[in-house]
Amino acid sequence: MGKIKILIADDHAVVREGTRRILVQEPDLNVVAEAGDGEEAVRLTGTFKPDVAIIDIAMPKLDGIEATTQIKALYPNIAVLILTAYDDDQLIFSLLEAGAAGYLLKSAQGYEIIDAVRAVYAGESVLYPSIARKVLNRFLPSPGKPKAQKLSELLSEREMDILKLLVKGLSNRDIATELSLSLRTVQTHLAHIFNKLQIGSRTEAIVRALKDGLVSLDNMS
Repeated sequence: MGKIKILIADDHAVVREGTRRILVQEPDLNVVAEAGDGEEAVRLTGTFKPDVAIIDIAMPKLDGIEATTQIKALYPNIAVLILTAYDDDQLIFSLLEAGAAGYLLKSAQGYEIIDAVRAVYAGESVLYPSIARKVLNRFLPSPGKPKAQKLSELLSEREMDILKLLVKGLSNRDIATELSLSLRTVQTHLAHIFNKLQIGSRTEAIVRALKDGLVSLDNMS
């Protein structure tokens, strides 16, 4: 298998260099590009097609929210991981709505950044537990608010079953056990779900399912 290709976008060169040094020590990680502002991040994403884009929030020209929005619109399969000094609920909500797979604070340890890159590359969520329930509350559908095309119109019955379990936090292996399927079959269904919804992570799937009213806080595990 090839290495995970990574883009780092931060307006501070010392942060980019420090993050690069952490990542390139790992044999499965490869930093293919660095950007000093949001516009450059979008442009280099198109040039290098990384698997994971590590994006800061506060950047010149385009902030992290707009850069994430543009990257996900142009390249939906690229996972965006936010690495920031800001721990503000509204910013995090905006980033998740823009399509980020998760976020880490810059106070994170090196191994946490490495684990997060691998996790979002695998389609997993990277969210601090302290904000998980706030995220669920934030994206529950509001009465009278227009919805996007319903998931049931896009996904098969089996894919809907898998999505409900995914949103409840079950691992691929646990979903396979719950539905009496092979692990490979579950992985294939998840790939189809991500492709149909034009998303690249479990975080995006959770946000979409909440907006659709597929799950509520009461039936979240």
